[in-house]
This record gives sequence, C-alpha cells and structure tokens, in this order.
Amino acid sequence: MSDDLIKRVDALVRRQESPRAKSEVPVLTEIVSDERAPRRAVDGDALEALARDLERAVLERVAPELERIVGQALEGAHAELKASVTQMVREAVAASVARALATPKSE
Repeated sequence: MSDDLIKRVDALVRRQESPRAKSEVPVLTEIVSDERAPRRAVDGDALEALARDLERAVLERVAPELERIVGQALEGAHAELKASVTQMVREAVAASVARALATPKSE
C-alpha cells in the first residue's frame, strides 16, 4: 500500500513540474454582472395569506406570555380592590361604632 502511495505522489510531483502544468492553471474568464435579476411580482392573495399565517404564528407564541401577564395584572388588581374594600368597611364600621358609643342611651 505504501508503494502505491509513493507512486501517486511521484506522479503528482512530476505533473506539477512539467511546463504544460503551468499553463493548465484555471482562470476566471466569465464576467459576472452586478445586476440582479428582477424580482417577480408577489400575488396579493398569497401575500395576504402569508400575513395571516405569520400573524397566527406570532400570536401562538405570544399567547402563553400574554396569559401570564394578564393573570399577574388581575391578581394585582384583585389584591388592590380587596385591600381597598377592606379599608372602606373597616372605616365604616369604626364610624358606626363611634356614633353608637357617642349617642346616650335612653332608658
């Protein structure tokens, strides 16, 4: 196997040293234009369908986060409302008790 490899390397070296090999160097002869091909017009219905699909995909990804945020907001509003109502009831009861204690009993 090593003899085969040596023969192949030898052939490659001889090929590279030959004067003909130097003229076989590939060169780029094709001129590439900077102009881009005109874009095809997009069908309005296809564009609308793509927009709907994109909207649906975005909403599907956003929905769990939106649910979490709305849940947190509702919990916060519930806690705030409960504290406010508790405070109002406390103040109303205190005022009612104070009025009842301030009024003399008629016996």
